[in-house]
Amino acid sequence: MDRVIRDGVDVLSVSLSGRLALYYRDTIVLGAFVAVEKGIFVSCSAGNSGSTKATLANVAPWIMTVSSETLDRDFSAYAVLGNKIRYNDVSLYSGRGMGKKSVGLVFNKDNNTFSNLCLPGSLKPASIRRKVVVYDRGTNVRVEKGRVVRDAGGVGMILANTADSGEESVADSHLLSAVAVGRKTGDLIRKYAQSNPNPTAKLVFGGTVLNVRLSPVVAPFSSRGSNMVTPQILKQYVIGPGVDILAA
Repeated sequence: MDRVIRDGVDVLSVSLSGRLALYYRDTIVLGAFVAVEKGIFVSCSAGNSGSTKATLANVAPWIMTVSSETLDRDFSAYAVLGNKIRYNDVSLYSGRGMGKKSVGLVFNKDNNTFSNLCLPGSLKPASIRRKVVVYDRGTNVRVEKGRVVRDAGGVGMILANTADSGEESVADSHLLSAVAVGRKTGDLIRKYAQSNPNPTAKLVFGGTVLNVRLSPVVAPFSSRGSNMVTPQILKQYVIGPGVDILAA
């Protein structure tokens, strides 16, 4: 921050946040104070600490604190199970689809957290080859999970949320046919895969859907107020697009 101040920028946008601290112990807040003294406008992320109250960061009065909001569009994708139930959610996968034919659906029944998370080296190719697999979101990068599945011979992935990520779905540009689903849908798909003797699925991609309602709304992952350092100052100041976008 000292360097960009010396460079004479007009606007400083900081997409960083940490634990809330008193102003004199917060390096971002201190750097922003110096920048504002030099006439530089400073905008900072409100934080990504979820939907519980009093999780805001960057709450100093000289900072424009910005939360993330959703768009009025979705990047639709569907998981169609062998029982004819279709679950709607999101994906930015843009490659070749799976076609009209369903394939086998696999979910690890051994409660092995290592393989449930689809970590590198955790899969047995013989069990997932030419199948759609269900994996838990968390720990490693979402797109990396797809690479692990693809390299092991799988043709598709359903990335299902757990209690930690709730119902927030993120549309990623996956490396193979993949759909992200919320926790409730994920639990239903897991139950189907475990209880059916011959579970199947196919993934379908519907492209961009406009005029989604209700929107915009504050993103589930975006931190909430109140301002716990100086409660008399209302924060956050504004919300802006921050879900399924190229840049903020």
